[in-house]
Amino acid sequence: MEQLERERQASLARQVAVDLATKSVVAVALTWVDNSGITRVKAVPVGRLERAAAWGVGASPVFDTFLVDDSTVVGRFSGGPVGDLRLHPDLSRLTTLAAAPGWAWAPADRYDQDGAPHPQDARAVARREVGRLAVLGFTVQAAFEVEWCVSTGDGDEFVPACKGPAYGMTRLVELSGYLRDLLSALTAQAVSVEQIHPEYAAGQYEVSVAVDDPVGAADTAVLVRETIRAVSARHGMRATFGPKVLADGVGNGGHVHLSLWRDGVNLMSGGAGRYGLTPTGEAFMAGILARLTALLALGAPSVASYLRLIPSNWAGAFACWGLENREAAMRFVTGALGDRATAANVELKCFDAAANPYLLMAGLLAVGRAGLTSEATLPEPVEVDPASLDPQTRAARGILALPGTLEDAVVAFESDPVLGEALGAALVDTVATVRHGEIAHFANADAATIAARTRWRY
Repeated sequence: MEQLERERQASLARQVAVDLATKSVVAVALTWVDNSGITRVKAVPVGRLERAAAWGVGASPVFDTFLVDDSTVVGRFSGGPVGDLRLHPDLSRLTTLAAAPGWAWAPADRYDQDGAPHPQDARAVARREVGRLAVLGFTVQAAFEVEWCVSTGDGDEFVPACKGPAYGMTRLVELSGYLRDLLSALTAQAVSVEQIHPEYAAGQYEVSVAVDDPVGAADTAVLVRETIRAVSARHGMRATFGPKVLADGVGNGGHVHLSLWRDGVNLMSGGAGRYGLTPTGEAFMAGILARLTALLALGAPSVASYLRLIPSNWAGAFACWGLENREAAMRFVTGALGDRATAANVELKCFDAAANPYLLMAGLLAVGRAGLTSEATLPEPVEVDPASLDPQTRAARGILALPGTLEDAVVAFESDPVLGEALGAALVDTVATVRHGEIAHFANADAATIAARTRWRY
């Protein structure tokens, strides 16, 4: 970070601090997400925000190798007690927290002590991939869906906070005050909510927000989850975003929506291809579909993720695509008639909230870009539940089941050249080291134990 930029950030922070003081904010939480998908934090009093903006806040690089249980591993490039990084708040995203009075939040970028971006900072890697698409003339709009379950249980037991039918109005009535307060908090934080509803699993809800640029969408995903957590606590409940809350439940997804744009035109619509796809939009989608197995190491990064990723559970357990097919890993959404020019997008259903959203977004953009440069094409769409087809038919159509274990996903990830080039050798090694560490941690655990040990980590 150059001196002029430090001075600019310090000046901006002085102005922000004055505004925060008028709102009785006393401290700012600076967050980043580690490779296990856990949001970590350091906080500064408002009076120290100027210095934090200019010179950062110290944080060990060891967090790159934290596992889901807070133990650590050591890779070729990361791990151990030596070293220091600096957390710099992105003041453009600073938000006064409505559900945590006296607090504000900002996502942090991590730099080394000489002012260079940390090569394993997922937010910086995602921003770099946005830039690489921009050089080609493209932008992406993105959003993360957020699913969670709320519990009234004591300790670590999960007791659903509502008892009504799946998607039922009863569940809204049961927790109407809670959902009202959540919507009010998100609105106060300038999060544009598009819809909220009860979901399938016990005590489960989902909220969908407006699209943003890819890094902004990841920021919003973090902010929404932490707001849900805070509002839940104020209502005497506990929220979990874990991939598998109960071993016999359906789990929480973390679906990602993407659309590719050029010169203000949505390339997922208005074309002569299937369902209105343009060749360019199709190539972007095809690049993602071709590398879904490797992407699972980023988007379904926990051993618990594979308890969720099973056929005929709307989790997207097969590497295929289809129009409004919720059993396909890649669901193509045209949007309502008359709204398709802006609404058409692709939804990735095989991912969950154990993912670091910045890291996942970086991977998605990288493989989508690879599809663009190779002018990739999609296979025939799948119009049924792939699990309903016999194995011979699936094989003939090239419909492959996604990995059933984290081990298989990591093997594909480590050998993928596109993700290797985009993320860099150090980040690939560290992510793989963390994944192998979690695999070893749960090596002898049954499904119920895995669900219990990860339930409250996310």
